[in-house]
Amino acid sequence: MEAKIYNQEGKEVKTVALPEDIFSVDWNADLVHQVTTSILSNARNPIAHTKDRSEVRGGGIKPWRQKGTGRARHGSTRSPIWVGGGVAHGPRNEKKYGKKVNKKMRTKALYAVLSRKHKDGEILFINSIAISKPSTKTAKGVVSALSSIKGFEFFTSRKRNLAYIALPKQEDAVERSFRNFGNLSIEPVSQLNIVDVLNNKYLVVVGPDVFFKTVQDKKK
Repeated sequence: MEAKIYNQEGKEVKTVALPEDIFSVDWNADLVHQVTTSILSNARNPIAHTKDRSEVRGGGIKPWRQKGTGRARHGSTRSPIWVGGGVAHGPRNEKKYGKKVNKKMRTKALYAVLSRKHKDGEILFINSIAISKPSTKTAKGVVSALSSIKGFEFFTSRKRNLAYIALPKQEDAVERSFRNFGNLSIEPVSQLNIVDVLNNKYLVVVGPDVFFKTVQDKKK
């Protein structure tokens, strides 16, 4: 199994043999869903918080005597049925939403998504992106050049979730050059996860050799 490698001008330069263990994995929708929801749950930061009846102010005494008034009996104005009282079963910021996912499951789910992306023609391999100093103009030229590649014409027209660019390492000038593109995400491949791949239409792999090694190391 081979794939074409292009340069940042959109010209084909060579081919690369794709690792079978990464790009020949059968699709498993249940596993992908489980791993994705777990990652999103682990990243969740609960903010909404309500006070229960033990935390609201007031209500220290019984509002009126138990019998003889003709009104319903109440023991405290902090009850959830009173205006200004506590909230019953409301959201609490101490709730833990984290879910455990085995490393093998995460890795297999990532491989399944990468295999599916490659099968659908949504992975583009680039040998390198050379930008010496931050320049949005230069980055725009790279995007325009990549849109000339067959199958990736949407690079200049899709407004949201266009592509995730996986760099071989941290490159400040390149990352800052693409920062002004609202439809692109760019990070080192070491930070790649299944949510990043699924959130974008295309995956742009810069430096395939480093990408293969880093992704394979995730299962160790």
